[in-house]
Amino acid sequence: MDLLLDTHALLWALLEPSRLRPEVAAEIAAPHNRVSVSAASLWEIAIKQSVGKLELPDQAELWLPMACRQVGIGMLPISPEAALAVRKLPWHHRDPFDRLLVAQASLGFTLVTHDEALRAYGVPILWT
Repeated sequence: MDLLLDTHALLWALLEPSRLRPEVAAEIAAPHNRVSVSAASLWEIAIKQSVGKLELPDQAELWLPMACRQVGIGMLPISPEAALAVRKLPWHHRDPFDRLLVAQASLGFTLVTHDEALRAYGVPILWT
């Protein structure tokens, strides 16, 4: 299964794994699954850290790539196809980062999220 972690799911997996449901943590750790984080989530984390809304063990640009690499989480770039697919999404959710994650998930990923509003889009979801 190809998993795409929502921003909070990434942070929980790296910093607070006990916040993940055990079956979700098991799917993230399963060697047969490909686990990715979107460049949109990295951007969101960098913004939140820069304005003081998020504390991380180090600067996001140093810590995040290393932490993801250590646990086998890949980086998913934002393709033009995904960026443009946002236009066709209904307005169930207003957050631009989440809308982009939904567009990326619609291209073949299961979205790992705790955001109930994202269920309205009909993409496969693994509930954190």
